[in-house]
Amino acid sequence: MKLEPAVVRYVAAGGVVVDQDRVLVLGRPSRNEVRLPKGHVESGETLESAALREVCEESGYCDLVVTHDLGSQEVEFTHKRRRIARSERYFRMALTKSPPLITRAERQFEPTWLSWIEAEVALSFEPEREWVRRARCMT
Repeated sequence: MKLEPAVVRYVAAGGVVVDQDRVLVLGRPSRNEVRLPKGHVESGETLESAALREVCEESGYCDLVVTHDLGSQEVEFTHKRRRIARSERYFRMALTKSPPLITRAERQFEPTWLSWIEAEVALSFEPEREWVRRARCMT
């Protein structure tokens, strides 16, 4: 009898960063993907602080404020032959400085500002397109 591999479960938090009528997305050329910034919630961290940290680390935009809690959703997928179950929480965020200051983004990502529609079309995965739709309704 073959045993099924255990499901890897974790919590992630991220942001839909908005500047007027533009949305921040991250190109990831090595995977031919366009994503929203997000990442693992670390021990002792709140969902909101994890989302702010991850957006800062991945995009280089750190002067941010959370404006809305967009809710959560469960996402399941297979990665490298492992089953992943991730609980995601997203927040709508705004820049606190104009013009925005950018520090060094993670090398794997190329931060880009797109219109609402361009961002929704460009994002590689439907769950992330849903976050953009939710954030747009919060205007």
